Amino acid sequence: MRLLRDKKTLLLIAFLAVAFSSANLKAQTVLLNPPEVYIGTSHGVTGSMMLFRPNVRQSYLLGYNGGVAVRYITENHFGLQVELNYSQRGWNEEGDTYSRRLNYLELPFLTHVYAGNKNRFIFNLGPKIGYLLSESILNDDGSNPEADQRVLPAHFKFDYGITAGLGYNLKTRSAGVFQWELRVYYGLSDVFPNTKSDFFSTSNHLNASINLGYFFQLTGKK
Repeated sequence: MRLLRDKKTLLLIAFLAVAFSSANLKAQTVLLNPPEVYIGTSHGVTGSMMLFRPNVRQSYLLGYNGGVAVRYITENHFGLQVELNYSQRGWNEEGDTYSRRLNYLELPFLTHVYAGNKNRFIFNLGPKIGYLLSESILNDDGSNPEADQRVLPAHFKFDYGITAGLGYNLKTRSAGVFQWELRVYYGLSDVFPNTKSDFFSTSNHLNASINLGYFFQLTGKK
């Protein structure tokens, strides 16, 4: 129960931070007419693990992530970004004794903040929901065949949490916008059953990714 309260507190703080930053930006920014609209794609590498309680010792499992995005900027330094991504998550137990991959379809809704004019430092923050498409065991040495995380399939297919990213946009006159971004994600939902009779009280995602992207500007000042 305490961990559940902690997760709800984290979610509340994240949304309050977005609302507070939005209010401050609106008080000091100018509306863009027409707004800047971008479409783009981003691809990269994710390092993921699970936050199990009781703890399971792990190292990061590397996987692919990528997708498409629409960015809508209505005010100077402030906008919104919606994405549709495919992400390979999972975990790798210490000593490479066991690893499992979980493949998700993701939908982030992000507040987009930037500093700069042509070339920009960017910050993205917001909620992300996901749906488990498939899972597979990559490695199992059979050393702990009774462990719940090795025996049980993923129980909850829907996932949600908070994601944040820092990056840089390099804008060219004719070739579009090139971007790199470092992003982290903290899951607020569990993968395995979490009742009092179950082994794990929590089993949520934690991952970090680094991506390269390209955006094409549809409208707005170039």
